[in-house]
Amino acid sequence: MGLSSAGIGSNLDVDGIVSKLMSVEQQPLRKLAKQEASYQAKLSGFGTLKGALSQFQTSVRGLADISKFQGVRVTTADPTIATANASATAVPGNYALKVTQVAQAQKLVAAGTFSDIAPVGKGVISFDFGTVSAGSFDAVTGKYTGATFTTSGSGVKTVTIDATNDSLAGVRDAINKAGAGVTATIVNDGGSTPYRLALTSDKTGEAMSMKIAVTNTEADTGLSALLNHDPASAQALVQTSTAQNAKFTIDGIAVSKATNTVSDVIGGVTLNLLKTNPDTATALTIARDTASVTTAVNAFVKAYNDISQNLLDAAAYNPATKQAAILNGEASVRAMQGQVRSVLSTSVAGGAGVFSRLSDIGVTMQKDGLLGVDSTKLSAAISSNFNDFSGLFAAIGKSSDSLIGYSGFSPATKPGAYDVVVSQLATKGSTSGTGVAGKTIGAGNDTLDVMLNGLTATIKLTQKTYASAADLAAEVQSKINGAAAFSTVGAAVVVTESGGALTIASTKYGSASKVSITGGTGQTYLNLPTGGVTELAGADVQGTINGLPAGGNGQLLTSNSGDSSGLALSIAGGALGARGKLNFSQGYAHQFDKLTTAMLATAGPLSARTDGIAASIKGLDKAQADMSARLAVTEKRYRAQFTALDLTISKMNTTSSFLSQQLAQFANLASQ
Repeated sequence: MGLSSAGIGSNLDVDGIVSKLMSVEQQPLRKLAKQEASYQAKLSGFGTLKGALSQFQTSVRGLADISKFQGVRVTTADPTIATANASATAVPGNYALKVTQVAQAQKLVAAGTFSDIAPVGKGVISFDFGTVSAGSFDAVTGKYTGATFTTSGSGVKTVTIDATNDSLAGVRDAINKAGAGVTATIVNDGGSTPYRLALTSDKTGEAMSMKIAVTNTEADTGLSALLNHDPASAQALVQTSTAQNAKFTIDGIAVSKATNTVSDVIGGVTLNLLKTNPDTATALTIARDTASVTTAVNAFVKAYNDISQNLLDAAAYNPATKQAAILNGEASVRAMQGQVRSVLSTSVAGGAGVFSRLSDIGVTMQKDGLLGVDSTKLSAAISSNFNDFSGLFAAIGKSSDSLIGYSGFSPATKPGAYDVVVSQLATKGSTSGTGVAGKTIGAGNDTLDVMLNGLTATIKLTQKTYASAADLAAEVQSKINGAAAFSTVGAAVVVTESGGALTIASTKYGSASKVSITGGTGQTYLNLPTGGVTELAGADVQGTINGLPAGGNGQLLTSNSGDSSGLALSIAGGALGARGKLNFSQGYAHQFDKLTTAMLATAGPLSARTDGIAASIKGLDKAQADMSARLAVTEKRYRAQFTALDLTISKMNTTSSFLSQQLAQFANLASQ
């Protein structure tokens, strides 16, 4: 009988045979693909877990803020009179507020000009700020009579007007660009000379009245005629709004402040005065914001429970369904679970508050591993120890000395109670005159070369005879503080006089604080020599923290070694020697923030595991590519072999048919 094949010239099924053989050959490739799918699923699972950890970190980082647990609410009975807000340092209490005057800025208006683009003159405009006293003010004319002007010493600012900006519009723009503490606008009053320059002091308060002097740079005196304004003498401008302080009473105590935003009357409270109520006082109430603390505690509990549940779900196994979660069996997940749980297994050390465990405030671990809140116990803890909640959650420092403030810490700082010893207080640099300063300033003695905190500038004093050494001191202070080289970086001085001699002191503390008069035509006349015993350099605070030498920078004392390394304290003053202890604690929210930061770090365990999985996937991709290439060769070989077999079978079938025919013929011949 003939052979059967479905191939070329036969009945042999080459495609089917090769397909079945390749199915067997591809089993290792399918195993690699299945393994890669498993790795991809784990990578996705770790991505989800990373997102959960990031959300947890955001939550606990917000809860590590001290203010979340030291909230104070302040309200006014009539918010149209004043509004208020309070910091954690505010003490609960009730006050009666009566506002008799709100602070306002001075406004001056110049005489009208026929055009705002025509030249008005060239020169240097000087702005000084101070207090107008004595004399009288005519509201109709907007002028003072018999008044005196006393500079505040905040600094004289200058604006140069030249050919590029000598129009009224140019003067306006130059003043606004100069940052001189004055805002200029142009008002069109509709008259024959309608364009009027209006000047408004940028700050409120009675010490911010303007004195304006113009030094003409050419024969044209138009600019000085337009803007020269001295409340004590000639006044070219009209005052439309008087510089005045806010005046009010707190429980009958009279207060006067330069602004309507007042933060130094009631400790920790900022008042925003809006309008007057001279007849009837409005109630101001400061109370602890217990609701915000309750909210913060519950937010902490929710954040912990969410991440705990996420970790549990990621590695879970259901024995009933025999289904395992994507990350079941992952050692890194088990390690993270242990680390999260371990944070709450130890008490908060350092003694910055009376609470050391969550159970102290009614937060306990339940049987399912999640936290629960006993609201009754929490409420009682808030009522009895409101100020100690922050120590259970945030990183805080608490000093036994009111003049020592906690300023910060570093990752190396460990919780603890650290002894503080101050051996030297920070001081400010100064220079003092060696004799009575002359009070008549003229062309030959009106400059001083000043070195302040390493910066230099030359100042020019106003030429006149000063009524007293105090007036001269105010002038020197004003000109130094007005020098751009100093004011732009916040450097400033306070100038005082004693017995007619001047003392110039920097407002900065520390070894970088120094004042020196290095030259100028007025140096000798004002008896301000360079160097010697009259010049004192500032000094940094010195002392020890935890018994070890600490570094000083101004008033900041920072531990450099030991368990307290990185702990920074602000020493505001007080006696030398032992100054008590600084208790430093790292609360649970801070600890969780630190833990999740490490977990999510580039070199952290989560990244290390996902990097390893990604590397494995990359290796599997290469292995699959190599195997696919080998399988292609194998399939090609199989097809060649079975195609050849098919041809052989076809030939054999042909031969078989021929032989069958021949045998049939032989049989026919034999039968005949």
